[in-house]
Amino acid sequence: MRGENKRSVIVGIFVFIGIAILVAGILTLGGQQKKFVKSIQLKAVFDDIGGLQAGNNIWFSGVKIGTVRKINFYGDSQVEIEMNVEQEVVEFIRKDSKATISSDGLIGNKIIMIYGGTTMAPPVEDGDRLESVMPLDTDQMMETLQVNNENLVEITGNLKNLTSKLAEGEGMVGAALTDSLLAESFRAIVKNLDQASINSNRMIAELQNFTKKLNQEGNLFNDLVTDTTMASELKQTMESFKQTAANSEEMTQKLSAITDKFNDPNNSFGMLLNDPEFAETLKSTLENTDSATYNLNRGMEALEYTWPFNKGFKRKQKAEEKENN
Repeated sequence: MRGENKRSVIVGIFVFIGIAILVAGILTLGGQQKKFVKSIQLKAVFDDIGGLQAGNNIWFSGVKIGTVRKINFYGDSQVEIEMNVEQEVVEFIRKDSKATISSDGLIGNKIIMIYGGTTMAPPVEDGDRLESVMPLDTDQMMETLQVNNENLVEITGNLKNLTSKLAEGEGMVGAALTDSLLAESFRAIVKNLDQASINSNRMIAELQNFTKKLNQEGNLFNDLVTDTTMASELKQTMESFKQTAANSEEMTQKLSAITDKFNDPNNSFGMLLNDPEFAETLKSTLENTDSATYNLNRGMEALEYTWPFNKGFKRKQKAEEKENN
C-alpha cells in the first residue's frame, strides 16, 4: 500500500513537471510568435515572396516587431501578406513606410523588413496596406555576377594584350617606354616646361609687386581709382573738354561757312579774291591813282614858284625859320 502511494507521488511529480514544461514551452513559443502581445494587422502585396512562410519574423530598424500571420493569393498572380505588428511600435511606423522581403543572415529564413516613412505622414492603423518593394532576386544577382565575370575576363585579356604591345614598343606609349631618344626628348620637354613654370612664377611675382605699388597711397593710379574728389574733377574736366570740342566744331562749321562765302564771287569780298577781271581793274585804278598822286605832288611843288602863291610860301618859310631859331 505504501509502495503504491509512492508510485502515485512519483507519477504526479512527473506529470506536474511535464505540464510545467508544456506550459513553459507554450509561453516561450507564444512569446516568440508575439501571441500574447497586443498587436494590429498590416498588409503588403508582393509579386514574389521567395519562400516566405507564415510565422516568419517582421523587423523594423533592426528590431523584431511581429510575425507573418497569413499568406493569401491576391489578384491574378500576386501574393498578399498579413502581418501582426506590436501595438507599442505602431506610432513609429508611418503610412508612407515601405515593406520588403529580406533574409535573416546570408542563408537564413525569409523576413519582412519595414523601413522608411516620414514624420509628415500619420502613424499606421489596423488594416493599412504598406507599399511593397521587390527585393533583389538571387538568380538575377547571380546572372549579373556572371556577366561581370565575363566582362572582367575580357578586360583582363585586353589588358594583357595592351601590356604585351607596350613591352614590344608598339604605339606612342610603347615607343616612349622603349625608345631612349624619345625618352630624352620627353625629358627635355619636361625640363623646358619646368623652366617655363619658373618664369611664369617670376612674372606673376613681378606683376604682384607692380600691382602692390599701384595700390600705394599717393600713386596717381591709386588716386584715380580711390579718390572720389579727383574722379569728380576729372569728370568735370572731361565735360569741359567735351564742351570745348563742341564749341570748336561749331566754330569750324562757322569758319567753313565764311570761307564758302569768301569763295563765292557774288559778294564783294569773294569778288576781290576770286574775280580776275575785277583784280585787273583794281590794279589799273591803283596805278592811275598813283600816277595822279605823283602829278599832284609835282603840281604842288610848281605852285611855289607861281606869282600868286610865291609870297605866301616865302612868309611860311620865314615863320618856320624863326620858330626853329
